[in-house]
Amino acid sequence: MKKTLLTTVALLLALPATAETFRWASTTDPQTMDPHAVSSAPVLGFLNNVYEGLVRRGPDMSIEPSLATAWEPIGEGEGWRFTLREGVTFHDGADFTAEDVVFSYERASSEESDVSSWFAPVSEVVMVDDYTVDIMTSSPQPLFPDSIANWMMMDAGWAEDNGAARPSRDTENFATRNVNGTGPFVLASRQPDLETVLTPFEGWWGEADHGITEAIFTPIQNSATAVAALLSGEVDMIEPVPVQDAERVDANDGTRVIRGIESRVIMLGFPHDRETLRSGAPNPFTDPAVRQAVAHAVNVPAILQTIMRGSAEPASQLVAAGTSGYSEVHDARPEYDPELARSLLAEAGYPDGFEFDLSCTNDRYLNDESVCQAIVSMLAQVGMTATLDAMPVSNYWPELRADNFDMFLLGWSPGTFDAEHPIRFLVHTAGDRLGTWNFGGYSSPRIDELLPVMQSELDPEARQAAMDEAAGIIQEDVVYVPLYVQPLLWGVRDGVEVTQRPDNFFILRWVRMD
Repeated sequence: MKKTLLTTVALLLALPATAETFRWASTTDPQTMDPHAVSSAPVLGFLNNVYEGLVRRGPDMSIEPSLATAWEPIGEGEGWRFTLREGVTFHDGADFTAEDVVFSYERASSEESDVSSWFAPVSEVVMVDDYTVDIMTSSPQPLFPDSIANWMMMDAGWAEDNGAARPSRDTENFATRNVNGTGPFVLASRQPDLETVLTPFEGWWGEADHGITEAIFTPIQNSATAVAALLSGEVDMIEPVPVQDAERVDANDGTRVIRGIESRVIMLGFPHDRETLRSGAPNPFTDPAVRQAVAHAVNVPAILQTIMRGSAEPASQLVAAGTSGYSEVHDARPEYDPELARSLLAEAGYPDGFEFDLSCTNDRYLNDESVCQAIVSMLAQVGMTATLDAMPVSNYWPELRADNFDMFLLGWSPGTFDAEHPIRFLVHTAGDRLGTWNFGGYSSPRIDELLPVMQSELDPEARQAAMDEAAGIIQEDVVYVPLYVQPLLWGVRDGVEVTQRPDNFFILRWVRMD
């Protein structure tokens, strides 16, 4: 099977590109075509080309109209009224109306959805008429339009007729491999892990001036193969460029690297609520001192210098510096101090250390497996003996959701570009719509009390005070160990212009080709 896959990829890459055909590659294939099934950047970023929301983000990350042409608050923070764009059709020709918005809310907010936390403050969605929708909230939500930039509209009739009225996260339904959106591109064909082909939607309501007649995406997990494909002209773009190959891509005649800093923080997570590890041994990570020992044992500066080649920045919080709500008073991260780490372990009752498993992706984040291998070595120096369990991201999320980990690697990019976002997903006590990515089961009543303040407080100083308090609790409890902010390195051939956003979403309609 492996030989067949490699042969297929080789044949795909050997096909010559034309001026109208755009070919690009990435390490991660989106695991589903369902916009409500998986809240991950590879899925949401890809599907932004075929599905659309009420609002969208522009090249500068600002919110702009999409399927809604206008929005305004209702009363004194009772909700938001959205005026819908008329004359929009789905790819199959069906009209887009308020009925589809109500359906998409019911679907995306359901317990089967992975994006349900976006709608935690929503009490009701009301269809006022065919092109007006009121989204009612339980409290003032000034950030709500920002929070739904990736909430994509589905055709109610199409989904119901094809048995996809609810998303399917860990199994498949019709929407897993099929698409009926309103976006600028149509899903022409889909072979998971091999090739996905998009073609322009001739009936799109917007202005399409990209000149692309066909866009072919090929997932290539092996970074050397991806770089070779770019250098030889077999693909027009790859992301990411391995940091160790960036200079070679820049030096090559006909290719260049586009550099930036992603909004994604890479961190380590723990099983806070489990009594035992996977081995059956008592779980040492329930002790904050042990988690603090991990923070002091990992040499982040060394990772940034050797593995990231100076392209990344250290992180002290769950969001990068400069993000709205970032806590300046908690800007310092733990110093690398192996002696202190050993002392903390001894005080916690582990003078001889312990053994555990470290779960990690090998195709999701930049140099993820190499980073995890380095962390294993660093932890071993203070007595924490980790066995690395690295796997593709398609297997990774089901393992984390099944609590099958002892410690795990996670990257998080705040969809609202506000510090409230990771607290809502990663830190709040897990429930139907909140804490949906809180795999470790951490729970703090005070954090749960502060989240509504962050979401509804209109006074900037009072809101920041809540942010600062939450950041302090997260650091003191060592809920996660933030490591670094991931860099953005895209490789493109000359003659191709692309727009790089800090959320690492690749938007095809912004591509320009000579």
